Order: sequence, then structure tokens, then C-alpha cells
Amino acid sequence: MNTELYSKKQNLLASNITVSANNNNKRIGILIVAYNAVSTLAKVLNRIPEDVWNNVEEVVIFDDASQDHTYELGLGYQQKAKVHNLKIFQNPQNLGYGGNQKLGYQYFIEKGFDVVVLLHGDGQYAPEILAHLYHPLVTDQADAVFGSRMMTQYGGAIKGGMPLYKYIGNKILTQFENWSLNMNLTEFHSGYRAYSIAALSQLDFSAMTNDFHFDTEIIIKLNHHHFRIHEVPIPTYYGTEICHVNGLKYAKDVFRSVIRYKQTVRSIRKHPEYQEFFVKYPFKESKYSSHYLFSRLVGSGHRVLDIGCGHGFLAATLSHHNQVSGIDILVKPKNIDTFQYYIQADLQKGLSEAWHRLGYSSNTVQSDLPEEKFDTVLLPDILEHLYHPEKLLKDCQKVLDHHGRLIVSVPNVANITVRLSLLFGSWNYTERGILDRTHYRFYTRKTIRKLLEENGYQVIKEMMTVMPIELVLGLHPRNKIMILLNRILAFFTYLFPKLLGYQCIVVARRDFKKE
Repeated sequence: MNTELYSKKQNLLASNITVSANNNNKRIGILIVAYNAVSTLAKVLNRIPEDVWNNVEEVVIFDDASQDHTYELGLGYQQKAKVHNLKIFQNPQNLGYGGNQKLGYQYFIEKGFDVVVLLHGDGQYAPEILAHLYHPLVTDQADAVFGSRMMTQYGGAIKGGMPLYKYIGNKILTQFENWSLNMNLTEFHSGYRAYSIAALSQLDFSAMTNDFHFDTEIIIKLNHHHFRIHEVPIPTYYGTEICHVNGLKYAKDVFRSVIRYKQTVRSIRKHPEYQEFFVKYPFKESKYSSHYLFSRLVGSGHRVLDIGCGHGFLAATLSHHNQVSGIDILVKPKNIDTFQYYIQADLQKGLSEAWHRLGYSSNTVQSDLPEEKFDTVLLPDILEHLYHPEKLLKDCQKVLDHHGRLIVSVPNVANITVRLSLLFGSWNYTERGILDRTHYRFYTRKTIRKLLEENGYQVIKEMMTVMPIELVLGLHPRNKIMILLNRILAFFTYLFPKLLGYQCIVVARRDFKKE
């Protein structure tokens, strides 16, 4: 590193340190991640200001199984400097940049700290401005603080020695991430950060990467949870001797990580690092989807029972103009406040577990009409999950009003995609869709009609939904291209419903002639 440039930066830092290092009665920890840092670690520790040492509870070094004497140097520094709040740990095996962070964060979470600041042991980031990183957290202005080398207070990245090609790559990746995640950060790729422990405690680290793009994944998760993110300018200390990152691989990993997140939240695929954001049956916004048709068929001003309601995404839309109650196996749906009341029940047993909540007594279940009646009962994609759907269909008759309607949707196993798969000798179960691995029954338009008629219903309307090609293409349903393709597909689905229809939707009433 250029000695003259380094000296100028030190003077600039000294003139800019105006932020109080006070901890505001918060427990602050500094996590120093180190790997082969024997030549830099002591210098990093020496540069931590005295008022920071006095205000943080612990400075903890996690040596990631270095091949040099980083750990021994840390122990020697601890004894020589006699710093009471410095601790050193050595990982028995190398965990990687992300894995080392996860171990450190877990340490501070378990010890009940309030704030943790991430500092690198290689000297790439300035310890002199540690207080700038944690000050917005201890004053409750943010949940996470990121240092940015792209902000110009300390001269910017180029003047700080960042190579031009890395600067351009950083800007391109940051622009892509901002656009994809609807954010507005000046830099995504600085490793100088501070976090609220309360925020970190809500993130699932279990399947996150151990590689360098862990920093990207943690930003994605913080943004998904709508935590407050604040940026502060930091100086750039750059040299090839302290960089262990393969730039091309890192860029590929970052791009891939963003795409995998978008696929997960759109329920296209469930990637393990973002699995907590995956919704198996999300609300389908596209025109001619099952949720679109359900909303039109239900109308307004009705008492609706949504059986197999899941997290209540469909109910949330219907409840604007209807009174909606729900039944499902979930303990507490995400949209539970949407329902007039919600009942947890195992639908494999029909409605037997829900009778007492619907106004039944043990003496009236078998013969009398129920006290609670509904204008509309919905069975959205539930019958295919049941071993014996006949039981649930017969129980639904007891909760339907005299002229009430049953609206059912089931996947169309005769869809062209399944036919082509069978043509080539393939029948592969998936996380969702027609061949969802949790489906026990498979239906065509003819067989679902037959099932309803055999169980005391008169079919009054049949419809077919279009295939959700937005999930395949990864486009938003309101994308102009998607809207056009959806209309074209709807036209051909109308012409060839059995072949192109994705789901069968059937509207039925009780057939009193068969009772």
C-alpha cells in the first residue's frame, strides 16, 4: 500500500471523526473475521480508537483456521496489551468467509448483545470509524449499517486505489441488485457492516452460503423483512495482498443469488438459502388464473367458507366484499386477521374436527341441518390432497345454504405438459403444480364432474384456467409481454380446454333429487 496515500487517509479520518463513540447503554460487540492475517491483525487492533475500546463490551477475533500464526499473534497481543475485552477463538476447520460470520453472529446472539460490528482482520477497512458504523444503531436510527466506498466523503473508491475493472464491476453489480430488489444503495459489496442483534435474530442462517456472497444474501434477507438500512461513507484501503476474492466467481455467485431469491419469492422454485420465503400456494395475480376466476365467481355480499384456505391469500381478496371464514391444518395462517373466524382441522377427516366450531352438537351431526350456513363453500386445490375426498364433499352439503354453491378447483392431469412427459416415459413429481408430490388423487374435467355428481351435487358451470407461464418465464403477471402471452394462451385454452387447461374449476349445487 502506498505509504503517502495511507498517511493522507489517516489525516482525513482524524478530521472526520466527529461521531460519538458512546454506547447509549447498548451492549456492542465487534466481530473481527481473520484468515492468514498475521501481518495485519495487530495493526488493525492498534487502530481501534481508545474511546471505542471503552464503549464496546467485547472485541472478538474469529480466526478461520489460518495456515499462518494469526491465532497465536492474537493471543500474544491480548497478553501484551492487557485488553480485558478482547477475546480470540480459532475454528478447528476453515468455515469460509460466510461460515465464519455465521459462527460469530451466533456467538453474539446467544450472549444477548444489542449490536455487532463486522471488521476484517486484513486492514481493508478503517477501525478509526467504528463508531460511525454503530452510532445509527445505538441511537435507533437503523437496523443495519453498511459502509460504502462509493460515497465521496473520503475521496471515493478510485482515489482509494480500487482497480478500475473492480470499480466498474462493483457499480454494475450494485445497479443490478438495486433494480432487482427495489433498493437504492450506493454499494452492495463492502464488508464493513454493523447489525442490530434483534434484526439478525430474525434471519435464518442455516442454509446460507459459507462463501463471499454471504454478504449479498444477508442484504437480501434484511430487505425482504423491511429492516431499516443506513449507509455511511468509508475510506478505501485496497491492495491485492489483502484480497482473497475471485472476482469473476464472486460476480457470478451474486447474480445467481439474486435470481434464486426472485425465483423463491415468486414460488417458481424453492432454493434452500431462501426457503423461509417460499409460499407453496401464493395468490395468483394473472388474468384467467384460478384465483382470478374464484374472485369473479364468488362476487360480493356472501358468507364464504374457504376450506383448505392455506395462509389466506385468496381470502384476503374475497374479504373486501364478503364475510370469509377459513379451515386448514395450519396452526396460524399469515393472514389470519382476514377471516371472520379460522378453524384448524385435519381435512383428511372431512369436517368432523370442525363441527363444534360451526354450530353442530354431537346429536345433530348425522341428521339435522347445521346452525351455521354459507352461501358459498370453496375447495381451492384441496381434493387432490385427500385420500378420501368423498367424506369432505358430503360434509360440505351440511354447511351449504339451501341455494348455496360449492366452487371446486383441481389440477388437470390431462394437460399437455403431463401428456408430453408421459409420451417420453417421464412422470416426475415437483414441489408444486399438477404433479405436486403431495397429491394423492389426479383429475380430469370428466372425473371431477363425476366425483361431484356421485356425491350429491349438480354441476352448473365448468371452466378451465390457463397455464401459469409467468412462473416458467419468471415474469411479473403485469408485465406487458406477459399480459399479451396470457391473452393468447387464454384464447387457445378456450379452443382446446382439455388439452391446454391447467386447472378445472367447477361450480355445483346440492342435488336435492338425489337426497
